Amino acid sequence: MKGFRFTKFSSKANIKSPFEKLKDLFMQLLHYTSGDATEALKWTSELDREHKLTDPKYSMADFINDLKVQGYLNEADGKSTITALTEQALRKGALEEIFGKLKKSKLGDHSTKFNGVGDEHSFETRPFAFGDAFDQIDMTASLHNAQIKHGIDHFMLSEADLEVYESSLKAQSSTVLMIDISHSMILYGEDRITPAKKVAMALSELITTRYPNDSLDIIVFGNDAWQVNIKDLPYLQVGPYHTNTVAGLELAMELLRKKRSVNKQIFMITDGKPSCIKQHDGYYMNSFGLDRKIVNKCLNMANACKKLKIPITTFMIADDNYLRKFVREFTEANGGKAFYTSLEGLGDFVFEDFERNRRKRSR
Repeated sequence: MKGFRFTKFSSKANIKSPFEKLKDLFMQLLHYTSGDATEALKWTSELDREHKLTDPKYSMADFINDLKVQGYLNEADGKSTITALTEQALRKGALEEIFGKLKKSKLGDHSTKFNGVGDEHSFETRPFAFGDAFDQIDMTASLHNAQIKHGIDHFMLSEADLEVYESSLKAQSSTVLMIDISHSMILYGEDRITPAKKVAMALSELITTRYPNDSLDIIVFGNDAWQVNIKDLPYLQVGPYHTNTVAGLELAMELLRKKRSVNKQIFMITDGKPSCIKQHDGYYMNSFGLDRKIVNKCLNMANACKKLKIPITTFMIADDNYLRKFVREFTEANGGKAFYTSLEGLGDFVFEDFERNRRKRSR
C-alpha cells in the first residue's frame, strides 16, 4: 500500500537554503551597521572567508545577486542600499526574536470587560435605545420582531421592534517610546543602542500587526528630542550628545495630548542620568553627578505626566547606584514603574509591561 509523506513536518522541510542562512546573518549585521548595506555585506564576506559559509555551488556573488532579484537590495553608483522590503523584514525579525513567545491571535484582539459601541459585534442583541448607532442595528432580529407583532398582512417596523448588537468596547492605547541616543549608549565597549533599536522595531511591528487601532510614536533624545518614523529605525545612530530627558518628555506629552484614546503611556529606554536642559537660547549641561537643577526639571515633567494620567515606565540599562537614585525619585514623582534590566532581558520587560498597561482603562 502506498503511503503519504508529510514533508511539512519532516526535518528536511525545516532546513534553510544557503540564501536563507546568509540572509539571516546579513539581517543581523544590518542592525549593527545602522542599515549600512555596504558595510554589512563587507562583514558577511569576511565571515564567509573565515568560516566558509559559501561554496562553489553558491557563492557570495550569487547571494548578492539574489538579494537584488528578490527586492532586498538596491545598487547605484557602486553603493548598496536596503529597500523598504528589507526594513520590514528587519522589524519582523526583531518581533520574532524578542516577542517570539507571543501566541497568534486575530488582529486587534484586545477587548475589555466593558460593553458599548465598539469595533466587533458580539452574538448578543438588546432593544434599541436612544443614542445607539444605526449601523449597530440587527436587521434580521428587528424584522423578525416586527413580523411576530404585526404579521405579514399588516407588516410595519417600529422603534420598539429594533434590536441592536452588543459589542465589545475596545481599549485603544497610545504609546510613546523614547530612546536615548546620547554618547553613553556606546561607551565602555558596550553597544546599548542596537538592543534599544531592536525593541523599537519589534514593538512597532507588534502594534501595527496585532493592534492596528493603537498608536505608537517614537522619539529619540540627545541634546534635543525629535520624532522618527518607523522606517527610520534601522538607521538610528548614537551622536555626540548629552541626555536631555526633559526635551524628550515634553515632546512625548505634546504627542499624547493629541490622542483621543483612553490609555496613554510612555516607555523610556535610557542608560544614563539627565545631563542637559534647554536654557534661554542655549543649553545648560553638567555630566558630573546628579545636578539638582536638571533633576528637578525632570521631576516636574514626571509630575505633570502624572496629573494627565500618563504613566512613565523607565527601562534603565545600567547598574550605577546614583542612577538608581534618580530613577527612584523620578518614578515616585510620576507614580510609574522602573526596571533595571540587562540588554538581554530588555525586550521581555518592554513586552510584558506594554501588554499589562494597555489592558488598563480609566473611567
